[in-house]
Amino acid sequence: MQLNFKAIGQGPPLVILHGLFGMLDNWQTIARKLSDEFSIYLVDLRNHGRSPHLPDFNYALMAEDLNEFLESQWIYKAHIMGHSMGGKAAMQFAADYPDKVDKLIVVDMGVRAYAGGHEAIFDALLALDLQSIDSRQQADAFLADRIEDVGVRQFLMKNLSRKKEGGFRWKMNLPAIHAHYADILAALPPADPFEGETLFVRGGRSNYVHPTDLPSLRQRFPQAQLKTVEAAGHWVHAEAPKELLTILKGFLGVE
Repeated sequence: MQLNFKAIGQGPPLVILHGLFGMLDNWQTIARKLSDEFSIYLVDLRNHGRSPHLPDFNYALMAEDLNEFLESQWIYKAHIMGHSMGGKAAMQFAADYPDKVDKLIVVDMGVRAYAGGHEAIFDALLALDLQSIDSRQQADAFLADRIEDVGVRQFLMKNLSRKKEGGFRWKMNLPAIHAHYADILAALPPADPFEGETLFVRGGRSNYVHPTDLPSLRQRFPQAQLKTVEAAGHWVHAEAPKELLTILKGFLGVE
């Protein structure tokens, strides 16, 4: 397994994991702002971006992939940060390989199971006939009838790639992601507490981390801190990058 990645900067290693339907490019702005103090590794998780497409897809496998990636880069301990699905993958990695995590950062995600909310997106993407469209504008027009939010469509269409022989394809492995969607929504299995320094950042307008989640998070992550970016929803890094960056630098000790 060779995960696709982009490395920038210099200093202690900091690995950043994107969310569902995302890719490493989603976090480039934050990565550049931290690259003077850290060696940043932006990673495409399996079945996303340019990383391998494989039939199986769950958090245990994503943690295993990350461990193999770190070993391939001769990294024996790193700060690990993940957003949404990537946050759960980061927490699973901390459970499975605690000695390899320096500081853990989880952006707008908890350990519990989540109700579905992407069914309409899956329906729209699976209904789009990639062989029949001639342009990105055509794809957007098709999706607009099913996904009203322009920002969501633009985010999803970053996955649309033109083939050399004509037509389009998805960069992500859409069939595998759809088949294992329940595994992505599932709660993380019980694990020993991760004793390292941990930061949870939630969006004030997001419902992904409720006050009722805090006892279970603190039980599993005894050193956990919680910061809220009041002006942001789930996409904290896109909606409030300056506020998030200030919080990250404070936690990582580079203010």
